[in-house]
Amino acid sequence: MTNVAPVETAPLGAGSWGQQNLAGSLWEWNLNRYARYVDPCTDCANLTAASTRGVRGGDFNTGTSFLATAFRNGNNPADKGAYTYGIRCARTP
Repeated sequence: MTNVAPVETAPLGAGSWGQQNLAGSLWEWNLNRYARYVDPCTDCANLTAASTRGVRGGDFNTGTSFLATAFRNGNNPADKGAYTYGIRCARTP
């Protein structure tokens, strides 16, 4: 590959809690329910009861379009006990 920056060389792209370089290993379950974005928002976790939770990041077996920061999807955790899904602790809710 050409024109690919080394890992951790874009600190301006870090999230609110310093997280970065999260895409591509596993789909990551999110604490919040999968729903439309709210704009503007402050700590926008949607914690209402629902069976569908948000997932982000794509996995090692998906195409690059799934790795975009804005891409997300929703799935039911009870249906997705696959090796391509996981969690990452970013902060205390």
